[in-house]
Amino acid sequence: MTAVIGSSEKTETRSMSEVWVVTLGHALTHWYPATFYVLLPLIGSEMGLTYGQIGMILTSQYIAGAISNLPGGMFVDSVGRKGLLMATSLFWIGVPYFIMGFSNAYWVIVTCSALIGIGNNLWHPTAIPWLGQRYPERKGLVMAWHGMGGNVGDALAPLAAGALITYMLLSWRQVMMINILPGVVMAILILWYLGKSTATPRKDGAPQLSAMEVLKSLPSLFRNKTLVFLSTSSAFRSMTQNGLMAFLPLYLAKEMGYSPWSVGLCMFLLQAAGFIAAPIAGHMSDKMGRRNVIMSSMIMTCAVLAFMIFAGRSPLFVAFIALLGFFLFAIRPVLQAWLLDATPKNLGGSAIGAMFGVQALGSAIGPFICGAIADKYGLLSTFWFLAVTIILANLLVFVMPTTPQEQKAKAA
Repeated sequence: MTAVIGSSEKTETRSMSEVWVVTLGHALTHWYPATFYVLLPLIGSEMGLTYGQIGMILTSQYIAGAISNLPGGMFVDSVGRKGLLMATSLFWIGVPYFIMGFSNAYWVIVTCSALIGIGNNLWHPTAIPWLGQRYPERKGLVMAWHGMGGNVGDALAPLAAGALITYMLLSWRQVMMINILPGVVMAILILWYLGKSTATPRKDGAPQLSAMEVLKSLPSLFRNKTLVFLSTSSAFRSMTQNGLMAFLPLYLAKEMGYSPWSVGLCMFLLQAAGFIAAPIAGHMSDKMGRRNVIMSSMIMTCAVLAFMIFAGRSPLFVAFIALLGFFLFAIRPVLQAWLLDATPKNLGGSAIGAMFGVQALGSAIGPFICGAIADKYGLLSTFWFLAVTIILANLLVFVMPTTPQEQKAKAA
């Protein structure tokens, strides 16, 4: 009996250590784009880009992600070596940013951004279902830790980029070149630490599917109403998030005259509030239900965006940034946990790929529309558009049919 208990404890400890490694890897997948957001005003100024052209750089990334996410998820479901896939994703994301640092051509920047969208889709369909399989009763909390890793990367990268430019007097090109190093180191760590553990047989009882079996299962997966509603709601939420991430730094730099360091600090506040909120929201969704947490967070996100608009260029605008991050980023892991609740375990990669593909469409549309609005009506007007998108996301959650998991929870 003692030996069995010891073995169980050892397995749980090992499992949690693997979660931290995956979470750290997730932080690096967000580190690169978070750095890029701070550098965008500098890139735009050097290359003489309009707001619409800046938005198109990000739109190309999300369009490529939308096209490749579902095939990427299907590929993940039919491959057992999850550690190798995560390491490949990190490498694929970092290299195009490195190439951007050498380029003077707008089309190269747009092309590299599209390549990043393709590489990034390998991470989430691999990591999120794997974590859900390891902790089936605590999906919300585990998704929140994973999501918090993304928030940490999003929070620290702007600070690092701002400091390198402001205090070490590096150019944006030099920052892009240096930036590849942490991703390469993390990819090697994942290959070494997770390579064997993620190649082991599944522990959730679901059989490993072949590529043909995954393909045959897609029609039934797409008939899942929860998948359709959550993916569409997530698309509008991503439209809000990515429009904000692209144009908030521009507003702070162009309209409020902030230095790169100050812009990075504001983006840190946005993300820091997010990684505080994520574990709280994830744990509450495990206890209180996914729907209640998501709707409350979306309502508060819309309200804070409205407060920011009325605050304008006052110091209150910056104060509301942190409050916005708390509610906006609390939603993401809960949506992912809800989707895994409602879809087959051995199709988790395809389900997450489908969700991320649809939300990539929203992410692609958001910066493009924000750029057009900013060029015509001014940067502050973009925040009105973003407030509308989060309202639409909330309405979809409100009208979504009750899932079997919710019915069981109510009965219990």
